[in-house]
Amino acid sequence: MLKESVINELQRIVGKENVLTSPEALKAYSYDGTTSWIREPDVVVFPTTTQQISDLMKLANAEKIPVTPRGGGTNVSGGSVPWLGGIVLCTTKMNKILKIDKENLTATVEPGVVLQDLTLALAKEGLFFPPDPQSFLGATIGGIIAENAGGPACVKYGVTKQYVLGLEVVLPTGEIVNLGGRTLKNVVGYDLLHIFISSEGTLGVITRAELKLNPIPPAKKTTMVVYADVAKAGEGVFRVLENGVIPDKIELLDNWVINRIEEMMPMGLPKDADAVLLFECDGIPEAVEKETEKIVDIVKKYGAVDVRIAKDMDEANRYWLARRAGFAAVFGKAKTVFAEDVTVPRGKIPDLINKCKELAKKYNVEIVVLGHAGDGNLHPAILTDVSNQEHYGRAVKAMDEIIEEAVALGGVLSGEHGIGLEKQKFLKRQLDPVVIDMMKKIKALFDPNNIMNPGKIWE
Repeated sequence: MLKESVINELQRIVGKENVLTSPEALKAYSYDGTTSWIREPDVVVFPTTTQQISDLMKLANAEKIPVTPRGGGTNVSGGSVPWLGGIVLCTTKMNKILKIDKENLTATVEPGVVLQDLTLALAKEGLFFPPDPQSFLGATIGGIIAENAGGPACVKYGVTKQYVLGLEVVLPTGEIVNLGGRTLKNVVGYDLLHIFISSEGTLGVITRAELKLNPIPPAKKTTMVVYADVAKAGEGVFRVLENGVIPDKIELLDNWVINRIEEMMPMGLPKDADAVLLFECDGIPEAVEKETEKIVDIVKKYGAVDVRIAKDMDEANRYWLARRAGFAAVFGKAKTVFAEDVTVPRGKIPDLINKCKELAKKYNVEIVVLGHAGDGNLHPAILTDVSNQEHYGRAVKAMDEIIEEAVALGGVLSGEHGIGLEKQKFLKRQLDPVVIDMMKKIKALFDPNNIMNPGKIWE
């Protein structure tokens, strides 16, 4: 419990209406997009200015109160769960798009801007922000940067870190710093900007961001490729890429996901397919046509049993709606779902998929696979029930082996979801102890009292 004097001071800083302590509010801010981890804060605070956040952090640092930054809470690794209680600092009221600079292809935004709102505003100017996490309807820019989010389009365009030019950040001690700038090239001193990208809210609070934008491509075309073997679909990914075609999206759905989507919202997906790949090409119309033709030729050569080119945008949108519905289909079918986020070299996708099949039989659990196949970032999901300890225990063992296999194949623990609370025990297997020690020293330098999102990343 926080002292009444602290609550009073928080109310003074941000206004009484922006400080919540009711049981309902504390419950609402106790979990993230999965409900796998639940821990209530002592108070939820909604600042509306950078100075308010600075004053809040000075108070928290002096009183040694944990502070957990939070945006839309759509993350799925426990990053926004207030594991040690204290203050949830929610940035959703800092939601202004401050500037769209069409001439220089940049936008200046506050951290609480929802990605979908930014996308719609940019579209009016013929621009887009390439990172496209599937939680775009609720994900906020501050969280997207803190998690270095990706999404389907990163196979061609890269992840969030490629699109952040500058940041305003409030440090745990309350200082306000500006990092990076507005130019594409910037080699002035150490690159401190990128330390805050992927920091999962453990180093400071992002209060403003300068983003790099791209013009919207004039043409797009979607192709659905059907496979009788999900591992063959994995092979199809790197066969297309090694032949010089770089689609902006390559997504994978396995048979289980396909059938659950068809149950939820029938749209003609091939229910007998072991897997489908969705390809999207974008660019000038002539190039898109040629790339699509080449994809069709390549996938037919390497095991596809059917190829469907969307005849128009309506059909294409139905395919991509199905992909976005994938996680909803998975989470709606089990009380507890382990949704993983491992990434392997693209040529190793078939190996990882086959391992998932093997582990499903070994532990007698349901393992489904979907994900951003174009960059090797797969989301194996295990359906279980935390109240059934025997089944849950088997699911945990299976997931541990999936992560171990991804690392053994030359991959990484997380492609876009972060470490959070979920993967702390695996960090030592992925990183050199010297590297982990360096990270901890950076954390101590920025946050000497360890108040900034404590309990995350490291055990």
